[in-house]
Amino acid sequence: MFDIGWDEMALIAVVSLIVIGPKDLPVVLRQMGRWTRKAREMAAEFHRGMDDMVRESELDELKKQVSKVSDVNLLRQEVDKAIDPTGEMAKAMELPSLDLKGGEDVPPPALASVTDPVPEEIKPAETPARPPEP
Repeated sequence: MFDIGWDEMALIAVVSLIVIGPKDLPVVLRQMGRWTRKAREMAAEFHRGMDDMVRESELDELKKQVSKVSDVNLLRQEVDKAIDPTGEMAKAMELPSLDLKGGEDVPPPALASVTDPVPEEIKPAETPARPPEP
């Protein structure tokens, strides 16, 4: 991590033994271990926080892409562009307008609704009830 070799470690140990002394050296090493542990925990928490931020930003991106794809009009436009980029087929498929009333378009006839009465000639004939089978 810090690129410290064995000879540097031995030099640090000898200097710390001389400066701190053999009596207080275990206490100092214990304290250094606690600081190292705290530093590692803080680094791990920072790493988790960054991962959460990245995950949330990826979810936002994904959500935008899904909403863009789920837009029906946009999807239809993309399909139309892929199939008929010039619009010639759409023009060929349009129904010609009927110009019967001096330039006004006539709407198509309305379909019969369910509540309209059915003419007598269309009503089915009543069939006699069949006897039950043995």
